[in-house]
Amino acid sequence: MAPTNRRLSRRHVLEALSLAGAAVVTACTSSPTSASSTGSTTTTAATTTTGGSSTPASCAVTAEETAGPYPDRIGMIGNQAFFRQDITEGKSGLPLTLTLAIVNVRQNCAAIANASVEIWQCDASGNYSEYAQPGYDGTGQTFLRGLQTTNASGQVSFRTIYPGWYMGRATHIHVQVFVNGTVVKTTQVAFPEAVSAAVYRTGVYAAKGLNATSNASDNVFSDGTGTEMAALTGDASSGYTATLTVGVSV
Repeated sequence: MAPTNRRLSRRHVLEALSLAGAAVVTACTSSPTSASSTGSTTTTAATTTTGGSSTPASCAVTAEETAGPYPDRIGMIGNQAFFRQDITEGKSGLPLTLTLAIVNVRQNCAAIANASVEIWQCDASGNYSEYAQPGYDGTGQTFLRGLQTTNASGQVSFRTIYPGWYMGRATHIHVQVFVNGTVVKTTQVAFPEAVSAAVYRTGVYAAKGLNATSNASDNVFSDGTGTEMAALTGDASSGYTATLTVGVSV
């Protein structure tokens, strides 16, 4: 796990402040480069941008991010009931299949089998389960949270919905990876803004409207999304499949 440093501490502070008022190397995956007005996507090989130049993607540690402000607090990691693929619990939204591949950068990005991967996200209205938030009480609820154990290829797959948004944050899904019961990575999945905009004009998302916070202005993603940007296929009518390789160092 990446060591805690000044920048990481500053992120925690900034996220707390933004919520009160209102990732940089590319991983071993593809990254979306365009989206049409209907929200369909195309993908190309991921690149790393440094000082205005681009280089091919390489095996890299995924950026470490804050788990707050709504991490699991009921102990899902110790409860087999929450080791589940479908985490929607009836929540409405555009279908999203999220596949994460967990790899060990110390072993040339070899797949890590039998790792526990937990994800959590907000619903289409921007609300989280487990917590009381302004205008919504999610206490005692567990929607859009769950875990899976990686297979021999280091992969897990979740059936969820495209995440909504809340004030001060770009669109995202939280991810935490456990190896032998120990947290080895806490990070967040970023989404292409054009895709999010297309989704937010449809269905249950339309009433809330577009997310005013871009990835570049987000207090978590503003230093880059190279290792956290999901590769998406699909469209804003039928749903999306998102993939991301999460590099850890164990």
